[in-house]
Amino acid sequence: MGLNTPLSHPGEDKSRIGVERAMAELRAGRPVAVRSGDDVLVVLGVEALDAVRAAYLEALNGEAPRLILTAPRLRRLGVDRVLPGSVPLARLDLARIETLALHLDARLDAPVRDLTALENATLELLALSLLLPAAIGVKLRAVPDDMIVADLAAVENFRAQSAALMRIIGRAPVPLEGAVDTEFVIFRGGEGLRDQAAVIVGKPDMTAPVTVRLHSACLTGDLFGSLKCDCGDQLRGTARFMAENGGGVILYLDHEGRGNGLGNKIRAYELQAKGFDTYEADAALGFGQDQRHFDFAAIMLKQLGITRVAVMTNNPVKIAALRDAGLEVVSDNRIQGRETTQNRPYLEAKRDKGGHLLAVKE
Repeated sequence: MGLNTPLSHPGEDKSRIGVERAMAELRAGRPVAVRSGDDVLVVLGVEALDAVRAAYLEALNGEAPRLILTAPRLRRLGVDRVLPGSVPLARLDLARIETLALHLDARLDAPVRDLTALENATLELLALSLLLPAAIGVKLRAVPDDMIVADLAAVENFRAQSAALMRIIGRAPVPLEGAVDTEFVIFRGGEGLRDQAAVIVGKPDMTAPVTVRLHSACLTGDLFGSLKCDCGDQLRGTARFMAENGGGVILYLDHEGRGNGLGNKIRAYELQAKGFDTYEADAALGFGQDQRHFDFAAIMLKQLGITRVAVMTNNPVKIAALRDAGLEVVSDNRIQGRETTQNRPYLEAKRDKGGHLLAVKE
């Protein structure tokens, strides 16, 4: 690359670059700045906080630091809230911060303030980065030297812009067991800069309603056959059904742990082993019931030439998301996996709390 070669293509929104770099910095455990006009908030995910980083944040000589938490985590701490909030910190006491952000039996006796726009953007950055939804924020008058900056508007618009930038980067035949005539089409873009796959089984008629499944990636179930869920059964059962019934398209979406990421999914599994159901475990960590977004999935289908779909799903949210994106949903059909002793509580929670259209044996 020559010295005069631009780092972004002509017409690209340069503010997106700041968000992308901020996501990488946060995942690497480094603080970033979120900015709106003259307002600057330096933020760091709680899971990266240690003595060295705490000393750095305190040396910034900004306003008193605040602990930014989601509503589910605040409710776990005994605070009756439906909106996220922030808690004042006299000092960066690592033990107290870890307790408030993670411990199951912690209680909060400090005032909680509604979040500022910059603090709300911090939670969005953490979500995009698949990090625990808790952060330290320090308000400053200027951005520290050499710190990555994400502008508020760019953070707020990042998901929608990323979905609009989805594009196909490669496609090839990949024969599968039970579905030999299969093609993988890989898309780049969407949230978090992660690649997404469309698996075209057989030769579906794209001018007619196409059988479609939106399948959220599940490493433990899809690859290792975990008995805690029915994901792998649904995935393989869908592929077989499509192969035997005129073809279809499986969108394999990087939505591990209902959009929380693999690390947080395993944290939630640890809590499930202690008696929490799948939603209770996520809430204890500060997550909402479901962090997934499906707008980019609809864009993938449209780029494949699909406008009418017969959806294979148990989740009404997916059906509504496709309709809201302008696709015609001509039918929705259930896909049932096996029940095991280990996954029955999970299936019951999805039915009773998540509204999934499941028939679970009592």
